[in-house]
Amino acid sequence: MRFLVGGLIVLMCGHAGAALARDELSTSARTAAGDTVPYVLTSTGEAPRYAVILMPGGGGQMSPRMENGKLVFGFGGNFLIASRGLFATGPFVAASTDVTTTPDRIMAIVRDLESRYGKLSVYVAGTSKSTEATIALSKPLDGLVAGFIHISSVNGISGLDPRNLKSRHLIVSHRMDACRVTSPSAGAGSHRYFGTDYLVIEGGTSVGDDCEPASHHGFNGVAKETVDKIKAWIMAGK
Repeated sequence: MRFLVGGLIVLMCGHAGAALARDELSTSARTAAGDTVPYVLTSTGEAPRYAVILMPGGGGQMSPRMENGKLVFGFGGNFLIASRGLFATGPFVAASTDVTTTPDRIMAIVRDLESRYGKLSVYVAGTSKSTEATIALSKPLDGLVAGFIHISSVNGISGLDPRNLKSRHLIVSHRMDACRVTSPSAGAGSHRYFGTDYLVIEGGTSVGDDCEPASHHGFNGVAKETVDKIKAWIMAGK
């Protein structure tokens, strides 16, 4: 089902292992031009030290909004969006939003989060096609966010050279990802040639299309392990 209502979202976050995580629609983020950047804020109510901005793959347009008093949005089955409750535990909050290559739209969310919580270490995460955006944002946002996480990355990630960049970078692949446009060898190439931090996940199950969430491409069956390892990498930073 393309759109999910808020009550079901809360239940799903609890089932995923984040029983206290709750979703709310934020419409207070503004670009320098005054445009609204809506996002789904997932939090436990605790004071966080880290924030992860999550962008779904595919078409990437969640279009979060309220309809008849309930929160609805697209791409609820995407790995990152489905895992938002897992990200939003401990010292973390998660902000799920439309994919963008516009730096000010990301910074609008950063400013909005920090107006709520104070200074945060903010990481921008994309998966599959939205890693085109994380790659594109890596230079204009370098040093303005703590880092970028490129998950099931497009093959262009092989050219990512973070050696002279201030922000941290992590590439995450499933060893058995069979999607033709997100070969694990591409991430391995960046790791091998440039020393980019690289996390390889194994296990789980793969069903149906190799480029859809139910496959290894979407870390089916190993979502919690994957998120836990990403968060451990984040917390190991400065």
